[in-house]
Amino acid sequence: MEFLSDYGLFLAKTLTFVFALLFLLAGLAALRQRQKQGGQGVLKVTDLRERFESNRLQLEQHILPAKQFKSEQKKREKEKKRLMKEGPEQELRTFVLRFSGDLRASQVGALREEVSSILSVARHETDEVLVCLESGGGLVTAYGLAAAQLARLRAAGLHLTIAVDKVAASGGYMMAAVAHRIVAAP
Repeated sequence: MEFLSDYGLFLAKTLTFVFALLFLLAGLAALRQRQKQGGQGVLKVTDLRERFESNRLQLEQHILPAKQFKSEQKKREKEKKRLMKEGPEQELRTFVLRFSGDLRASQVGALREEVSSILSVARHETDEVLVCLESGGGLVTAYGLAAAQLARLRAAGLHLTIAVDKVAASGGYMMAAVAHRIVAAP
């Protein structure tokens, strides 16, 4: 009988140790995951003019007769040289942001950083911001903060357009309501 009580005590101690070890490992894994998510993100800036210019040239090359294509190309080169001599002009710039929301609007931190970056370089009289928004809605407090970030752009005098492709329900609609213009797919 003493053997069974000793064995039961040993088993209880072993199980307690194993559960404590598993609990500790799970806590460390959760902490590591949180650090990965909370780390500094990277702001990616892409100039789309070159890509669109290349696409236009390819289309014109296939559509226009060879002589007309060459003459159009020469005209563009002359115009480019003339503009270079005149000096830089204030061209229109459009900043494109993507916001794909979840229940807790977990991208709001990244949106805050993007908005701050844009506000630091934007020319208020010529630049505009396009936000591609997709959200099924979620917590009012989280989406209220996201809408406030977009309101910062509008308060700074930047023209704000929201483009909704699939859905902007509830909190997504709250964000879209801040914009000067909303463009949505039917």
